[in-house]
Amino acid sequence: MRVEASSLEEAYSKAAKELSCSVTELDLQVLQYPKSGFLGIGKKSAIVEVRRKTNANFQRHERNFKNERFEPRKKFDKKERRPREETISPKQEPKKQESIKKQETVVSNERPVVKKSVSVTTPFDDKFHKEKINPKSVIYEVENKIKSLFANLCFEITDISVSVYDDDTLLIKIDGPDAALLIGKDGCRYKALSYLFYSWINIKYALGIRLEIAEFLKNQEEMIGRYLEPIIERVYTQGRGQTKILDGVLIKIALERLRGEFPEKYVGIKSGKDGGRFIVVNDFNRKNA
Repeated sequence: MRVEASSLEEAYSKAAKELSCSVTELDLQVLQYPKSGFLGIGKKSAIVEVRRKTNANFQRHERNFKNERFEPRKKFDKKERRPREETISPKQEPKKQESIKKQETVVSNERPVVKKSVSVTTPFDDKFHKEKINPKSVIYEVENKIKSLFANLCFEITDISVSVYDDDTLLIKIDGPDAALLIGKDGCRYKALSYLFYSWINIKYALGIRLEIAEFLKNQEEMIGRYLEPIIERVYTQGRGQTKILDGVLIKIALERLRGEFPEKYVGIKSGKDGGRFIVVNDFNRKNA
């Protein structure tokens, strides 16, 4: 019979329960190992093929196990591990003292060895001394690796392209019939993919990313742009303003928009009592102050 479960242990216990026997009486063969996948994508369950061992095979195995001889563990004798004490006769004692003095003179005549200091580079040094990479030289490599990643997933993604957004940023576009599923509720999957791609591309190529999935980022920018219009007018008239509590993607978009609108003012992120983050714009805390 075949048994399917989320883990091998669960499959074994399920098979034993179905056949009304213990796990030791089962003849097991794993057809598929379990796989957790990435963010629930590509998850696989464990599939095993089991059958109950025949009575002859089980009795033979049990008889062989009983006939095995187990030698009792030897007790550790502390006296065997103790080093023997050297017995020195009165005649040998002067000779031993002379040999000790000779060894001390030989050691004292040796010149001290001075170790040269060697500079060792760590992985963190390479991060700060990386040469600037031209984004055009890596777009095809990044695009092929992203395509190979999504080729193993169950989502239907038909359009994956990587292009140059600016001198320090790559634009990654992902679209297709199932592209909206990569965004997730409240953009949770979008944030996870954005963090994954940024960590990989920034560490290896020292570049930033702009991830666009099914025009999600474009819609978010249009929405936050409409929200910021009255706040921008208030800053022009009153000299200050602040936003409401914003989420990770929205606060990044709003921060770039407000800093571009008010380059001479202080535009920064503040945290509220409940841990939420918002943006303030004022003249009291200047960047150069």
